[in-house]
Amino acid sequence: QVQLVESGGGSVHAGGSLRLSCAASGSIFSLNLMEWYRQAPGKQRELVATISSGGHTNYADSVKGRFTISRDNAQKTVYLQMNSLKPEDTAIYYCNAFIDFREYWGQGTQVTVSS
Repeated sequence: QVQLVESGGGSVHAGGSLRLSCAASGSIFSLNLMEWYRQAPGKQRELVATISSGGHTNYADSVKGRFTISRDNAQKTVYLQMNSLKPEDTAIYYCNAFIDFREYWGQGTQVTVSS
């Protein structure tokens, strides 16, 4: 059974950094698009960053220049390096991946940024 397990969330002060990881496990033939979403209290889930199997990346305007998405295909892991964090980045961050043409979600990891 395929699973996505996130780690790396926590609490930081504004201006700080965190690095999120999401590891895929199970029987996997092809690991395609991988993404990070976030959902703040009372708001809809929003797309933060995407990375294709070939390494092409896209970012939400709100995180451009501060966040970097990357992946290690051998380790079946996607990362989100978050720098210059702001209070408005506070949310639950979810990993999303297309594996063998099916979509999977991680359980989410909390990121809290205090001012």
